[in-house]
Amino acid sequence: MEVRELTLELDSDVEWYERVRVEALSDDVRLSILRAVKNKLGFNGACSALGIAKSSLHRYLSGKRKVPGDVVKKALRYLGKEEFESIVSSWDRLRALGVVRGDGVVDYGLALKILGIASRDEYLKNAILNFVVREFRDELRKILGISFAGIKLEWSMDFENFLMERKKRRKVKDPETLKYYKSLFTRYLEGKELSEQLIDYVVNHPNKWLRNVFRHYIQYLYFRRRISPETFGWIMEVVPSRSYKLDVRPYRIDFDDVKRTLEFLKGKHEVYYTIYRIMLESGSRFEHVLRMIETWSPSETVEIPGTSIASRRLICFNDRGFCRYYLGLRGSEKPCEWVYFSIDTLKLLRKIAPKHINRHQVTRYAKRHSLVLPKYLRKVSWRLMVTTMGGEVARFIQSRFGELKVSEARYEDLLSESDENYSKYLEYLSKTLLCTSS
Repeated sequence: MEVRELTLELDSDVEWYERVRVEALSDDVRLSILRAVKNKLGFNGACSALGIAKSSLHRYLSGKRKVPGDVVKKALRYLGKEEFESIVSSWDRLRALGVVRGDGVVDYGLALKILGIASRDEYLKNAILNFVVREFRDELRKILGISFAGIKLEWSMDFENFLMERKKRRKVKDPETLKYYKSLFTRYLEGKELSEQLIDYVVNHPNKWLRNVFRHYIQYLYFRRRISPETFGWIMEVVPSRSYKLDVRPYRIDFDDVKRTLEFLKGKHEVYYTIYRIMLESGSRFEHVLRMIETWSPSETVEIPGTSIASRRLICFNDRGFCRYYLGLRGSEKPCEWVYFSIDTLKLLRKIAPKHINRHQVTRYAKRHSLVLPKYLRKVSWRLMVTTMGGEVARFIQSRFGELKVSEARYEDLLSESDENYSKYLEYLSKTLLCTSS
């Protein structure tokens, strides 16, 4: 696992190069750093910046003399973080940043501090969970007290009914799909006992659709209370879905690019600018924002399923500077309850809605002008939102209900907490990204 995104956030008040333990860098790495600075500034420029004579620089570069630590410390100031990371190996980086000491012993305090970042970074949390499940499966089972004893896999009409009617998301309605699922189940799973060996068999099976069928059956077992929540969660982590591929690479989000994109759209294309603002302020999916704009009906009164709430679709809190619009997408679709946005954005929205907007045209426009693609705005919003409010509230605002189980009573609590906390996010957003674009 790459460590750069883990270590460089430990203390935001300290520049990254000040945390580098130069004495832990090998001679080859020191020389590579010096060469990178020389190539960047030129021979004379490097001498001037580093405060060394031309003859000394020549001897360092030729390998006649080792590069002193104080020269390396100065040189690091003229390199970007990514340039430094491209020079050193992952192991050298761990040593240079103090995670691993010179004698190979791990600094456990620093390592635990890195792991602690996972509480506020969703991507790091997923990376750690994936690693733990993969490398420490037996230990994890013992800790959670997971048992599969006596559970035999059998296709039944009750399971078919669950697939067609009871699944929370993406119910299996197509008869051909159901027929294919049944053939896979009958051929590979029928009559077998649930065990770790069977799980390994499914994970490594060449037909990846078998994973989907198996995961559906595990959901069915949990629905029927035949397995514990711990067992359900563990198996769903271990067995990825057919299209599942965990990307542990950190998303490279340059906030300057986001600012530039907003400024460009504000001056060139007000409709697309409005879309981007809504996505950034709400964290809603691209297709959901377009759906809201197309079906805009602010005065309509709706009843929220599973609650006692009856409300107009558009609710505004003028004293707090924001509104929320009830889209109410559930069932087999990706969910979207409320779309939050500022009063300023509402003024822009009223100029264009209702209106059908082709999502492919928006994406092509962004690519043509080298702008941040709309699909990344939800990720940007998430990273900013979880820094200003609790993860549970942020998930509710962004309708991440796959990660959040909400009862009727809790729904109303979360809605109230979201209303109380959302203005903090808008304030933070205005300082970081919308300061020149409102």
